Amino acid sequence: MAFTRRIGTLLTAIAAVLCLGTSGFVFIEGYPVADAIYMAVMTMTTVGYMEVHPLSPSGRMFNIGYILASVSLLLVSIGMMTQTALESQFGSLFGRRRAKKMIDKAANHYIVCGYGRVGRGAAAELKTGGTEIVVVDRREDRVEWAIKSGYLALLGDSTRDETLREAGVERARGMVTALATDAENLFAVISAKALNPRLRIAARAAEDDAERKMRQVGADEVLAPYRMTGVRLAQALLKPHVFQFLDFATSSLGMEVYMEQLSVSETSDLAGKTLAEVNVRRELKVIVLAIRRAGGQMVFNPGADARIEAGDSLIVMGEQEPLRKLELRVAGGVR
Repeated sequence: MAFTRRIGTLLTAIAAVLCLGTSGFVFIEGYPVADAIYMAVMTMTTVGYMEVHPLSPSGRMFNIGYILASVSLLLVSIGMMTQTALESQFGSLFGRRRAKKMIDKAANHYIVCGYGRVGRGAAAELKTGGTEIVVVDRREDRVEWAIKSGYLALLGDSTRDETLREAGVERARGMVTALATDAENLFAVISAKALNPRLRIAARAAEDDAERKMRQVGADEVLAPYRMTGVRLAQALLKPHVFQFLDFATSSLGMEVYMEQLSVSETSDLAGKTLAEVNVRRELKVIVLAIRRAGGQMVFNPGADARIEAGDSLIVMGEQEPLRKLELRVAGGVR
């Protein structure tokens, strides 16, 4: 797009200067239009032939100004074309250098290994959370695509320790492995966990056996896209209303309703109270779908007598503004 705009601007400027020269030779010297165009083009290109017709003193003064304008335009044109050529050759290199400097400063970010269809979807969803994302891929075109999409990106092999270190794995909050094969995803999980045991990892798996192995080596969540797609397709036929609700819960169907998980801090005024005492649904119009206890137990559809404790995570659904207010309360920011 930038190249197209520059060419358009350049052609417009050339046409304007040619029109200026042609008009000057027609109205000041009385040249026929064809001769005026010829004279304007000859002067602009600095060919240096003799005048088509002898110039008067006023015509010569005009021609001096026109020569200066034409030569200036010629120099500007050469500069623009040179800049465009350099950017096409080295622009990606400069972009990667800037990205590397930003990656070196990144902390509490997410790493997406593999920028294929699954990786792009994961990156887009992570981006909605407002966190910084570093994409790692071994294909140059995908790295360029990620940079153009607004992500920090790194060209390299996600299964290698040095690549993960460059991506800031030791400072990262979490990682998605969406590489082409189960073996690559398994090696990426092993390498990442060895470098940062606290890192939370979500991995892609094609085979059930690979899913088990990834969990054994430290993956916190393992998803099988093909199996999940098959289940969803079957649900769409057998349980269409369930399928529609799941789509509503995950994509909101264009409505301003979201699902969030909120961690309850020790300073929150909700800690130690039951859902009935908090009255989240009536006061904030937020639905508590589940409570994940600090010990790992998941309480689905908790009753009014369910007690909220510090360290719990609330799985809630509601509109954005009520969710934001509840988030402040569970974090201990507002009473």
